[in-house]
Amino acid sequence: MAMTISEKILARASGKKTVEPGEYVVGKIDLAMIHDLTGPLMLKVLKEVGYDKPWDREKAVIIFDHQVPANTAVTAQLHKELREYAERHKLINFHDVGRQGVCHQLLAEKYVKPGMLVVGADSHTCTLGALGAFATGIGSTEMASVFLTGELWFRIPESIRCMLNGEFGIGVSAKDAILKIIGTLGVDGALYCAVEFVGQGVEKMSIDGRLTLCNMAIEMGGKTGIINPDKKTLAFAGGAAGAFVSDADAEYSKTFEFELGELSPQVAMPHSVDNVKPIEEVGDVEIDQVFIGSCTNGRLEDLESAAAIIKGKKVKAGTRLIVIPASQQIYLEAERRGYLKDFIQAGGVVCNPNCGPCLGGHMGILADGETCASTSNRNFIGRMGSTKAKVYLVSPETAAATAIKGKLTDPRAFLRRR
Repeated sequence: MAMTISEKILARASGKKTVEPGEYVVGKIDLAMIHDLTGPLMLKVLKEVGYDKPWDREKAVIIFDHQVPANTAVTAQLHKELREYAERHKLINFHDVGRQGVCHQLLAEKYVKPGMLVVGADSHTCTLGALGAFATGIGSTEMASVFLTGELWFRIPESIRCMLNGEFGIGVSAKDAILKIIGTLGVDGALYCAVEFVGQGVEKMSIDGRLTLCNMAIEMGGKTGIINPDKKTLAFAGGAAGAFVSDADAEYSKTFEFELGELSPQVAMPHSVDNVKPIEEVGDVEIDQVFIGSCTNGRLEDLESAAAIIKGKKVKAGTRLIVIPASQQIYLEAERRGYLKDFIQAGGVVCNPNCGPCLGGHMGILADGETCASTSNRNFIGRMGSTKAKVYLVSPETAAATAIKGKLTDPRAFLRRR
């Protein structure tokens, strides 16, 4: 029986030879992650149960990323509780302040291998499907069950195939591709489906770009985003022995095709991720704040692309630029290459690795009436602060050009001059 990569991983994890969409299975979890917002909720459930020892201390990961360092006394207390839990059970995969980074980036850098079944108490855990794993977000209550048993039930999802043909033109990148895809399918266009990205465009894409694609699968309702592992994947993550790929004759519920060479920079307008327009149709939109970072676009390639545009220029007076690398590893390498200097000399501020303003936590919260061009993944009402603010989702290239001009700007104008 032919199967997709998602079906093969879930079959392996549940001890079955084959599975098919709609079937229910119980899978053994290879990696489980909580962070500083969802972790305390899980601990509360475990306290009610009366037992809190994790099933496998090598497969449990705790990462501080949402509000780091602690921004309030309440946050500090939650951090303390997680530290005490990690110390009590001698958890080796604990990323406290100083070892922190956006959780999905750290999982990609240090833990996830092709073929794994990964769950995280965060909706954007689907990011890790870029490495050929089946990765999905779950709630804190379900995570309590996983920490105790190492297992979780799944309904085998249908698979949707998104074929990306060709290659990007100048000033266009993976963020533009996924915005176009979401704009086409809609926020509910892939409900509980595994969104499998394939094609020449994906093959040519870097791991950083693939992580961006899979990161936003949840924004169209996907159970996960996933990419068949190849030489790039194995060079980045290793784990060839456990890798799966979809069979050539595997069945998909739907197939969509996109021509990357025809794609222009995309913008998700307020207040929905599928309210997408090419930048040529956006009009004159002044921007108060630009945010470059998050689990979507805080990686080295993203910072490189933005720095290439902003180097030697100045942020427009009246516009704020906030840059947050996604991990300590990225922060150090971006500093070594001079990208952080470029942002700072342009008039931007560079913060320590964390989620920052993406979730309205801290380091860039928006006031009433303010506008933000953000490389993050959500632009719901109130997402980054005030319910009267507006968030426009863009690529790192568009964000950099926008910071210079103080309004939503096509980055290709800057790149063609070089």
